[in-house]
Amino acid sequence: KAAMQNGLKEAVKVPLSVAKAAAEILPAARLMIEKGNKTAETDGLVAAMMARTGVLGALFNVKINLASIEDETFTKEIREQVSRLEQEAVKMEREILELSIVGKGVL
Repeated sequence: KAAMQNGLKEAVKVPLSVAKAAAEILPAARLMIEKGNKTAETDGLVAAMMARTGVLGALFNVKINLASIEDETFTKEIREQVSRLEQEAVKMEREILELSIVGKGVL
C-alpha cells in the first residue's frame, strides 16, 4: 500500500511539471500579441489557447491521481497549486485574447 501511495505521488509530479511548462508559454504569447508583427497575431492567439489547454489537460491528470492519494497534507498542497495554475492560465488566455482585435469578445 505504501509503495502504491508513493507511486501515485510520483505520478502527480510529471503532469504537474508539464502544466507548469505549458504555463510558461503564455507570457511569450502575450508578448507576441503586444509587440510582434500584427500579421502573426493569430499565431499568438492560438499559442495562448493551446498553452491554456496544455495546462488544463495536464492538471486533469494530476486531479485523477490525487483522488487516490491518502496523504491529506500532500493532496492539499498539490490542489492549491492546481487551483492557482488553472486560474492563472484561464485568466492569462482571456487577457491575451482581449489584447487582439480578432480575439476580443471570444471568451
